[in-house]
Amino acid sequence: MITRELAVALRDRGLVWHPAEGDRFQLDLPDDVELEAEAEVFTVSEMTIEARQTPSGTDLAFNGTTEWALDAVTLADAVWLPREDQLRDLLRGTFRALVRLDDAFRVDIEIGGDALAFEHPDPSEAYGRALLELISRSQ
Repeated sequence: MITRELAVALRDRGLVWHPAEGDRFQLDLPDDVELEAEAEVFTVSEMTIEARQTPSGTDLAFNGTTEWALDAVTLADAVWLPREDQLRDLLRGTFRALVRLDDAFRVDIEIGGDALAFEHPDPSEAYGRALLELISRSQ
C-alpha cells in the first residue's frame, strides 16, 4: 500500500478519485476536527462504507459499523490509497515494466521518449512515484 504522504501528493497534483467497491482511504479532516480514526484505513463497501452521489458531490457514508460518531464525509475529507493494480492502470501507455531487484522493485515508464525508472521495496510505492512524475509532467 502506498504511503499517506504519496497519496496526498497524488491528490494535490490532480489525481481524481471516483470511489468504487474495494477502494481504500484514510480521513483527511480539517485541523479543527480531532478524530482518532483519521489514521485508520477504511474500505469502500456497500455494507459498511458506500459512496453516495449528492447534489454537492460524492459523500462517503458510514453505515453504523464504526464505534465513533460519523455519518458521512465528503470526498474532499478523504485520501484515496490506490492499490497496485489501480496505479499501474493509471500509468496507461507509459508503463513499460515492473522489475524485481534484489531488495526492491523498479517500475519503468516512458514519457515523451524519456525512459524513467522508480525503485522502492514496495511495488505500489514505485508505481505511485511513477504516476506522480507522469501527472507532474502532464500539467
